[in-house]
Amino acid sequence: MKRLEGKVALVTGAGSGFGLGIVEKFAAEGAKVAIVDIKEDAAKAAAGRIGAAAIGLAADVSKAADVKDAVKKTLDAFGRLDIVVNNAGISHRNRPMLEVDEAEFDRIFAVNVKSIYLFAQAAVPVMRQGGGGVFINVGSTAGIRPRPGLTWYNGTKGAVHTLTKSMAVELAPDRIRVCALAPVAGETPLLATFMGEDTPQKREQFINSIPLGRFSKPEDIANAALYLASDEASMITGVVLEVDGGRCI
Repeated sequence: MKRLEGKVALVTGAGSGFGLGIVEKFAAEGAKVAIVDIKEDAAKAAAGRIGAAAIGLAADVSKAADVKDAVKKTLDAFGRLDIVVNNAGISHRNRPMLEVDEAEFDRIFAVNVKSIYLFAQAAVPVMRQGGGGVFINVGSTAGIRPRPGLTWYNGTKGAVHTLTKSMAVELAPDRIRVCALAPVAGETPLLATFMGEDTPQKREQFINSIPLGRFSKPEDIANAALYLASDEASMITGVVLEVDGGRCI
């Protein structure tokens, strides 16, 4: 039996990068998946490649109406919702903290943090009615070992980790597990933003800070998410799992 047979998962930011890796892995393990992305074309293209077990949905995860609509369409398509992966995230470019303007600051917190609040509002009642579920919030090594240049982004990921632990305790009586992943930077569209610029020199400098000597890959994050979402992790909640090649040691 596949590890997610009979489960329905909604994954945000799933048109590319880590999110795409997660939905592909989940579908391969038997789940039906709602692929949510702000870019509708990317979401629908990913769903088309997976087939009947997937739907592609456009949503801005910082807007309550979009989040409610995504959950509703998932229920309409598949009849249930077992797993929510809050993966969508953005960052300001690596630069001094005072150079980030207020609008960009607000947008980063809305996408990275408020989205978790909105999906809790929309999905927790559904999971309670269904007898349980799993939230996986994608944090970052930036929330554990913050570095200069990404101060406000670092703050959002610290919030993700703390929210995860608090949600886990509060929702445990409902048999809803809540865990987080803390990936090191990977080969995703955000890499250049994290480094400030994508050059061979910057890549070498960053890789030298990772004991295992490479960036993370979508498959690394997908494998970790699969474990946390599966029944094999039924006794695990409130953890922040570092998928970082040793960077946080």
